[in-house]
Amino acid sequence: MAELLTVPEIKNHKIVNSREWTTARKELLRKEKELTHLRDELSRQRRDLPWEKVEKKYAFEGRNGKETLPDLFQGRSQLIIYHFMFGPGWKEGCVGCSFLADHLDGAVQHLEHHDVSFVVVSRAPFDEIEAFHKRMGWKFKWVSSYGSDFNYDYHVSFKKDSGKVYYNFEEQDFQIEESSGTSVFYRDPMDNMFHTYSSYARGGDIFLGAYNYLDITPKGRNENGPNYSLADWVRHHDRYENGGFVQSTGRFVAKADSSCRCDSEQVNITGRK
Repeated sequence: MAELLTVPEIKNHKIVNSREWTTARKELLRKEKELTHLRDELSRQRRDLPWEKVEKKYAFEGRNGKETLPDLFQGRSQLIIYHFMFGPGWKEGCVGCSFLADHLDGAVQHLEHHDVSFVVVSRAPFDEIEAFHKRMGWKFKWVSSYGSDFNYDYHVSFKKDSGKVYYNFEEQDFQIEESSGTSVFYRDPMDNMFHTYSSYARGGDIFLGAYNYLDITPKGRNENGPNYSLADWVRHHDRYENGGFVQSTGRFVAKADSSCRCDSEQVNITGRK
């Protein structure tokens, strides 16, 4: 007869013999394979989406000075842009975006050898981005779209006090000025550029390798409040020992300021919808 594990954080979990465990595991494996095949089909349908021609000219600023959207392709035909939440005047970038950014440097070098450029874009001025970029020790290319419509056109920046905002392909009630997302572009041999894909909110989960590891552990993501998101536990990687907390907007509040947990910008940084 199966025993029940009574460890407080994993209550009433069945303990079985090897034969019973293998039977249960093989049934789950069947479902995992089904999900893998469904994901393959979804990826195919994603590639088959119609494309939107990019007619507008955009200006960015980075370590190479002024750059255009074609410049960001760096001679390749495909471009992935991560829209990093980092607005003008912020002292540092969003904690959730920083969590994702910690996964990038190892992947970028491989993408670049497979005809894909990867660039991070934020609306903060470049000097503010650069200071934080150096602090975090990242190597990926990061440019500023400050002064251009790029972030607004791709629905990750919003006018102050705009009321409802259009995010994740629907009207949202939250009051924010910056959010996150991923957009993909293609450049043909005639230098025409096309917007092929964008994802927001939980569409970013697939890029978080740490989440994929947590999802196979007994406690899972273990995000049990107050935000029920990565804001409950993730910190900038140089801040894990410093106390403080993270607002639901992804903004870190230092320990010295922790007497006020008020937050008028209610948006879940992992987009639980």
